[in-house]
Amino acid sequence: MDGTIKLPHDLKAKVMLWTDVSYHDMEEINKMQSIPDLESALCSVLRVDLPEPRKGVLLELYVQTVLFCREHSFNKEQTSTLLSIIKSIHEANVETPLNNSEQCFKYCRELLLCHSVRRPPFSISLFNADEVNRVLTYILSNYMKHYKLYKYIFTTQVNLDLSLRYSGMPDIGSPTVEDSSAPGVENETEAEDGTSSETQQASIAAPAGATSELKALIEQQVREQMMLVSGQLDQRIKEKASQQNSALDYSQNSHKAKK
Repeated sequence: MDGTIKLPHDLKAKVMLWTDVSYHDMEEINKMQSIPDLESALCSVLRVDLPEPRKGVLLELYVQTVLFCREHSFNKEQTSTLLSIIKSIHEANVETPLNNSEQCFKYCRELLLCHSVRRPPFSISLFNADEVNRVLTYILSNYMKHYKLYKYIFTTQVNLDLSLRYSGMPDIGSPTVEDSSAPGVENETEAEDGTSSETQQASIAAPAGATSELKALIEQQVREQMMLVSGQLDQRIKEKASQQNSALDYSQNSHKAKK
């Protein structure tokens, strides 16, 4: 892993009929009635090769999508397209550990628009207005509502590793002291000043102690600033989550009102 983080960006929607699931694949999927058989078929068709628990979570997402299509009597073309839409939105979500919810919402809307308006070759009329409302409600309720959970499971967690270096300050290790074991050095010092070598070493160590205190004070200030910034970020995240939940509730209520 190169350690680089992909930044959120807008994605271009396109027609996804038979993109990931072919007509033959849909025939095989429709033959599967039990959940284990359906999971096995979807795992093979969509090439889900992930370790647990990621594999189980992703297969559950695809299985529920197929069951939703069967519940609303979607044909093979519609089911294949919706599986590709769900797959594409999920890949857009987990391509970065950073918050890209706005880009995912926009991408979801544009994908549905591509499959609800006849404008070849840019879009096709695969879902009618009522079906689009059902699909949008399903995506909002079953994926976008759990957007952060999917991101947490499928993306690498990013940690801040902060280290400090102080320019222009000496190392607080062992102080550099001239070799006092040379002949005559200690005796001359005692004779001239009347002080022992231990006293001299204590006086030399004093500046190092002051340096250590200064570094400790700086580190304490930095920690306090980091805690303050962290608290502000947490508050912004909570506010953003609240806005996102409000937007989801508003979208669901507006679609219900249209019905």
